[in-house]
Amino acid sequence: MEETEQRLLERARGGDRIAYGALVRRHQRRIFACSVHILGDAAEAEDATQETFLRAWKALARFDGRSELSTWLYRICINVCLNTIRRRRRLDPSDVLDPSVASVESESRAQAPDPAVAADGNRLFARLAAALEELSPSLRTTVVLVLIQGLPHRAAAQVLGCPEGTIAWRVHEARKLLRERLADVLHELRDSAPGPQARANAREAT
Repeated sequence: MEETEQRLLERARGGDRIAYGALVRRHQRRIFACSVHILGDAAEAEDATQETFLRAWKALARFDGRSELSTWLYRICINVCLNTIRRRRRLDPSDVLDPSVASVESESRAQAPDPAVAADGNRLFARLAAALEELSPSLRTTVVLVLIQGLPHRAAAQVLGCPEGTIAWRVHEARKLLRERLADVLHELRDSAPGPQARANAREAT
């Protein structure tokens, strides 16, 4: 039977690299997704993911278990990503499509064979990527954790080390900024939505 995470954690704390490898495999996908949403670059996200688990391994003996392991890993990941952002030369977001929306873009292309529809989708995703890139690091990391990764406000607050009220404010502020920067695109979506439900969804987005 598959070992529980707690048992794997106990073994890993004792220096068992095989147990730690099993923990890495359980959490690697989410940590990489978090990294790629924050950094907007798959290669940097791979490096950040490796650095996250390397740091976690070195600090594992100090993990007190008062929070979930995933929360602790997210916290390390956020710090690694923010350090990466501080170091790197800022890229022009119009030059590349943010990998954070790459999977959604692929699904859109699969569902919309019409080249014109696909082109509109590509433009929308490129604009969204640019808008995310323009958010401050604190707002962007909050958006990634809450709106993309789906963490509750309490969990995001634990990861980022701030009150739940701060998380709620950041989500509200980020949504407001994204609406402002994507106003023209959202207006087009609302006007071009083909049916009542689609129009309602477009209104909800704004």
